[in-house]
Amino acid sequence: MSSLVHDLGARSSSLVGSLGRVSRFGLSLLRALPKRPTRFGFFVHALFDAGVLSMALICLSGFTVGMVLGLQLYTTLTRFGAAEGLGAVVGLSLVRELGPVLTGLLVTGRAGSAITAEIGAMKATEQLDGLRMMAIDPVHFVAMPRALALTVAMPLLNGLFITLAIGGAYVVGVNLQGLDGGVYLSGLENAVRFGDDVGQSLLKSLVFGMLLGLIATYKGHSCAPDSAGVARATTSTVVTASVSILLADYMITALWGV
Repeated sequence: MSSLVHDLGARSSSLVGSLGRVSRFGLSLLRALPKRPTRFGFFVHALFDAGVLSMALICLSGFTVGMVLGLQLYTTLTRFGAAEGLGAVVGLSLVRELGPVLTGLLVTGRAGSAITAEIGAMKATEQLDGLRMMAIDPVHFVAMPRALALTVAMPLLNGLFITLAIGGAYVVGVNLQGLDGGVYLSGLENAVRFGDDVGQSLLKSLVFGMLLGLIATYKGHSCAPDSAGVARATTSTVVTASVSILLADYMITALWGV
């Protein structure tokens, strides 16, 4: 029993210590935002890597998810004689939940893991130590532009994903299943509200981008300076960020409905 209590206490202390280190790193990212000189060029390059290079994956995934969602929902709604509600159901499900969550998970797997691996490789080759020797803050020079790029890119990619998914559902429901296009679009327009639905979607994607940026840069900066440490940090980024996105999605949904 004593060993069980000891292990529980050790794990709890380790968890609290980890949360404290992440919070301190997040504060250092916030302090680096207004610091001179501005890293606008690094931010643009990081935004290209996180946003533009993710567009193909987001577009293809969004369109295919929309096609599957349109087919499944049309078949289900037809059983209850409510096929005219396809546009409303597709719009609400994508805007409120599927769009932000799936975009966050896709960007985590593509851009978040790449950022962790890049920063981890810089630490393994002692480039971060070299920056410190030249009196350059690695958080300001390396981590801040990449975390900010993920925060900015996530809402834009979320909007692109939702647009392509709605288009995919339109193709299946209207062109393949024979639903009237005007009925689909009018149902979508009447169901989705900008303040409640689109606002919630934008807030979720913004929070997901902030979480991913913090976790990806922190894991890269804190990994062991070897190839195995970089691999573990990359895997940990995907797992931790994915779970954090799902938990944050529940919290925002619950608080938004209060």
